[in-house]
Amino acid sequence: MNRRTLVLLAALAWTPFVHAQQVIRLSTTTSTENSGLLAHLLPAFEAKTGTKVHVISVGTGKALELAKNGDVDVTLVHARAAEDKFVAEGYGVDRRDVMYNDFIVAGPIADPARVKGSKDVIAAFKTIAASGARFISRGDNSGTDLMEKSYWKLAGTQPAAGKYISAGLGMGEVLTMAAELQAYTLTDRATYGAYKSKTGLAVLVEGDSKMFNPYGIIAVNPARHPGVNYKGAKLLIDWITSAEGQQKIASFRPAGQQLFFPSAR
Repeated sequence: MNRRTLVLLAALAWTPFVHAQQVIRLSTTTSTENSGLLAHLLPAFEAKTGTKVHVISVGTGKALELAKNGDVDVTLVHARAAEDKFVAEGYGVDRRDVMYNDFIVAGPIADPARVKGSKDVIAAFKTIAASGARFISRGDNSGTDLMEKSYWKLAGTQPAAGKYISAGLGMGEVLTMAAELQAYTLTDRATYGAYKSKTGLAVLVEGDSKMFNPYGIIAVNPARHPGVNYKGAKLLIDWITSAEGQQKIASFRPAGQQLFFPSAR
């Protein structure tokens, strides 16, 4: 190795982003992937840091399980109670708020349950159950699935057998299924926006404060899993919650509509 190479390597060692390994493994929800947000965000981060982010897009429950097992370095999810439990049990560190969007009830334009315009999601769920209309649940322990289950619990009812379909699928597939079966479903607004033209489903219930949907990012605890790329995870956390990362989230506006709103403090 010649002297010039040694000098260059020494200089690079002082570059703040070179300390991260070349690949950062991120588990995250289908909403961040299906909406196109990650395709908008990650190239800027990768270009700045010289790293590559390998994305595993699943439901929140599975994303946290992958992080719990040390199969990823960092996780970006939306289920605050589950996130807090994950950190409290020592599996995650450095949790930060990142952004928020909201849930909506989508369904056929004909709206057989007559819930369009309602801003009370619990009342709407009761009406859907009583109407005999079909409802498609993700059924995958995702953040959306957990929120939907909490609504049915508050409603004290659920659609009759045969009318409630637990799909065990991601949000995009569930929206497609709801369109095919002319059924209702709970979805995040971002994924709905990405699939609207494909499904023809309408936004029928929105605006209830219970439908607020915050996202958090958490590094896997290196004390639990010494082999994880904690430096890379911290780089991603610091960038996505920085002024640059937050502005990049705000600038994601497919068809001119802002789908995610920065919330890092």
